[in-house]
Amino acid sequence: MTGKFEYDLISIGGGIAGLVAANRASQLGLKVAVLERGSGDLYACNSRYSGGVMHISYKDPANPPEELSRAINEITNGYAASDQVQAITTNCRRGLDWLQEQGARFMRIDPSMQRADIGSRAWILTPVRPPVTQLEWKGRGADVTLRALEAGLVKRGGVMHKGTSALTLIMEQGVCRGVTARQGDHEVQFHARAVVLADGGFQGNQELARQHLTPAPAAVKQRGAGTGIGDGMRMAREAGADITALDGFYGHILSRDAMQNDRLWPYPQLDLVAAAGLLVNQDGRRFADEGLGGVFMANVIARQPDPLGTSVVWDEVIWQDSGRAAAVAPNPALEREGGKLYKADSIKALAGMLGVDAQGLETTVRDYNAAVAAGTIGSLQPSRSNKRRTAQAIAVAPFYGAHACAGITYTMGGVRIDGSARVLDTGRAPIKGLYAAGATTGGLEGGPAVGYVGGLMKGIVFGLLAAEAAVAALAS
Repeated sequence: MTGKFEYDLISIGGGIAGLVAANRASQLGLKVAVLERGSGDLYACNSRYSGGVMHISYKDPANPPEELSRAINEITNGYAASDQVQAITTNCRRGLDWLQEQGARFMRIDPSMQRADIGSRAWILTPVRPPVTQLEWKGRGADVTLRALEAGLVKRGGVMHKGTSALTLIMEQGVCRGVTARQGDHEVQFHARAVVLADGGFQGNQELARQHLTPAPAAVKQRGAGTGIGDGMRMAREAGADITALDGFYGHILSRDAMQNDRLWPYPQLDLVAAAGLLVNQDGRRFADEGLGGVFMANVIARQPDPLGTSVVWDEVIWQDSGRAAAVAPNPALEREGGKLYKADSIKALAGMLGVDAQGLETTVRDYNAAVAAGTIGSLQPSRSNKRRTAQAIAVAPFYGAHACAGITYTMGGVRIDGSARVLDTGRAPIKGLYAAGATTGGLEGGPAVGYVGGLMKGIVFGLLAAEAAVAALAS
C-alpha cells in the first residue's frame, strides 16, 4: 500500500533542529510537515533529554561574534569550516530571541555563579533540570520547549507525522523533491519542494559506530536517547552529498559502573578529575592529553582496544577541588549512587585495587609529578597540556581511582553543509532542494582535537537558516 502527501517543506526529525526548521518555514508561509520516527507525545530524542544549556564552545551566545569565532577556532584547532563559524556566531543570539518568541523560557546565570564544568555559558532553558545523577527530563526546560514548538507548528497548520521512518530521498535530475517513508507496514511518498535532514547523528547505529568511533560499541555508554541511527546521512550520501570525517562524538567520561547502574548517567562526569590528574590503561600508562578535556578523552577511551579497561587516578587535593567543581560532582555523588571509588595510602596499593600494573602506574605518577614540578608537562609522552584544566601533582594521600568508560551523546561528523545549511555534493556545490541541520551535519565540530561547539545552538541556528534558505530558493 502506498500513500502520497504534498508539502512545500518536509523536516525529517522532531528534535530541536527539525522543529525549529519546520516552525520557521511555516512562519514564512510554507506548507510544512515533520517526519518523526518516534511515536507518542514524549517521543525520545537527544534534544528532549538535554540539560538545556545554551553556549558556543562554552561561551555566552550573547558575546560578540568575533569572540565566539575565536572560541570555536581555539577549541577545534582551526578545524571548523569558516562559513559555518560565521553563520553560527552571527545568528546565535537571534536564534535564542526567536526561540523565546515561540514560548521557550530561559534563566540567565549570574557570572559569579559560573562553574568549572560549564565555563561562561549563561542561558539555560527553564524549568531547569534538577542537579541529580540520573536522567530527569519530563516537564523540564528542553522537554517543555519541544512541546511548545510542536504546538506552535500545529497551530500554524503544520503536520507532525509520528511513527514515520524516512527511507529514501526522491531525486529528480539532481533536485530533491521529497522523501519516501514507512508508516507502519506501508510506504508513503512525501512530495515537497524542499527537505531538511535533521534526524540527528549515528550514535545509535552500532555498525556505523564500529566503523568510525570504536572497536567495541557495546562498551560505550549511551548517555542520550540513542535514537540517531544515521538515516539522514545515508540518504544524503545516496543523493550525492559530501560527508565529512565521522571519527568524533560529543560525550563525557563516566564511571564504568554506569554500564549497569542507571543512577550513574548522565552524571556524575569524571572529566574534571581526569583533566587535573591522570587517565591510564591497564599497564598503568597514560594514553591521552588529559588537558584537552573530557570530550576529547571520552573519544580516546572509545578508541581503545578495550574501552572498559581504563582508569582515572587523582589525589586528595584534586578530589576536594576538581572533584567538587561540577553541579553534579563526583565528590560525593559517585559513591552515594553506587559507583566504585578506590582509595589507598600508596600508588602501589591503589594500582592493586584498580587491577592495573603497579610498576607502570608508579612510574607514570613519578614522571608526571616531576614534569608538573618542573613545568615541562609538554615533554611527557603523550604530551600533556593545560588547555581545559591545569595539571596537578598526584602527591597528597589518600590517592583515588575509578574505572572509567566513555559516554556518547551525539556524533559530530555528517552531511557537509554551507553557511546557509544547504547540503553540498562531493564537488562542494549545493544540492537543490536539500538542506540539513543539527547533529546530522558535519564540518563545525570535531577534528583531531574533537572540538565541541554546542549541540542545541547548532540545531537552533542551522534549523533557522535551513528554513530561510529554502524559502528564499523557492521564492526565486
